[in-house]
Amino acid sequence: MDYRPATRYPLNLWSDGEFLLCCPAQALAHADRDTFEVAMRTQGEIEAAICEGIARFEQEYMGRGPKDIHAHLIGDLLVVRLQGVLTAAEQQLVKSLPAEKGRDLLKQVRTQLIEAARPVLEAMVQAATGVKVLSLHHDISTVTGEEVVLFTLTEPPSFREIKKK
Repeated sequence: MDYRPATRYPLNLWSDGEFLLCCPAQALAHADRDTFEVAMRTQGEIEAAICEGIARFEQEYMGRGPKDIHAHLIGDLLVVRLQGVLTAAEQQLVKSLPAEKGRDLLKQVRTQLIEAARPVLEAMVQAATGVKVLSLHHDISTVTGEEVVLFTLTEPPSFREIKKK
């Protein structure tokens, strides 16, 4: 197997004291226990780790996980598409208020929640990709219940190519 040198990542990613190991099978305990090493992953493994982290974030911070989630790593862009993210209360709010007012209120609340949790999201993305986040963009549709989160990274992450047979 063609593995490049492992990358070191901090362990304490979640503010509640829990640790998130993006790829536990590849994580190796280190003597100083403040870091762990991860062998270089494939693009699919990075995208899967992002999906797991974002789904966990949605469940813990928003109160509900997405029905479906996909992450796409395209150069220095990371696009995460979540479907079925609106809670029953949010759906009712959108229905009960005039269309534009309900939509704007929901988007404002979601934007504030994302901004408040931005350090957690950025740390999770950095742990999964090994690259710092430059910017984060977010939008949600009150019609379809779809949410899109776009991370701009400082550089394209390195990943191991899958050998084709």
